[in-house]
Amino acid sequence: MSSPHVRLVLDARAELGEGPCWNELEKALYWVDIIGKRFCKFDPATGSNEEFPVGEYVGAVVCAGQGEVILATQSGFQSYSMEQRRLTPIVDPESHLPENRFNDGKCDARGRFWAGTMEIVEKEAKGSLYVLDVDRSFRKVHEGVGVSNGIAWSLDGKEMYYVDSMKKLVLAFQFDLERGEISGPRTLIDFADAGEEGFPDGMTIDAEGMLWIAHWDGWQVSRWNPRTGEKLDSIRVPAAKASSCIFGGEALDTLYITTARKDVQDHLAGEQPHAGGIFAVQPGVKGTRTYTFGLHNEF
Repeated sequence: MSSPHVRLVLDARAELGEGPCWNELEKALYWVDIIGKRFCKFDPATGSNEEFPVGEYVGAVVCAGQGEVILATQSGFQSYSMEQRRLTPIVDPESHLPENRFNDGKCDARGRFWAGTMEIVEKEAKGSLYVLDVDRSFRKVHEGVGVSNGIAWSLDGKEMYYVDSMKKLVLAFQFDLERGEISGPRTLIDFADAGEEGFPDGMTIDAEGMLWIAHWDGWQVSRWNPRTGEKLDSIRVPAAKASSCIFGGEALDTLYITTARKDVQDHLAGEQPHAGGIFAVQPGVKGTRTYTFGLHNEF
């Protein structure tokens, strides 16, 4: 493993920190504590972390313009006014499945919000992947999902990468950017076959087109070549449950890593006193920008 300096930037003590989202205009990191039923806005320059209680499980947050975010929650997609601190429901694609909740999600370059679901008790593959379009209509695009997790797109916009943590798989889809459609799923990385530690979780892609994957129960983030499925590098994280990662900072050269305290055994707690914190590392490569909901971005 390589060992660039991984530093604790926020001792958040989150039960289940997840879904980091970098806002380049505000120079702030948005993230969620799923079990803590809140999302937060972290300012790396000052160290301040503003909390926004949601009142239910919240799996992902994406920015949607000045003072507004879109959330993927236990009861579907919702918008949230940060000034008024008010939730407004948009649509609940799984109102008939109260035992499910939304998990991780991300916006594509055309401003659509992709987010998937999972069974709260994590026993069966009853989740699906959905797209919230910019007109706030939704579509189901993939089903039979165990734990819907990290999403990333190739630099040319022709492939989408997607993690199903329960199955220990990273899938690759053909991606139609203009239509917002996926097809032809194939297994890109199988953590079980590869003998990898832990489960693949949240994911991002760097400026060289390489994937960065957080290892739940694996004490690391790893770098992979999506063209070959080869593991290129790994950075140890001082928390077993690394949950997701995103590039941020002025030059997009800082990798922010969320972690969790959930189910940390007592005998391991001393080895990871800052589990549930947010860590940062400069891995020597720049990242790609985080897209905003409803905004047509140049790819």
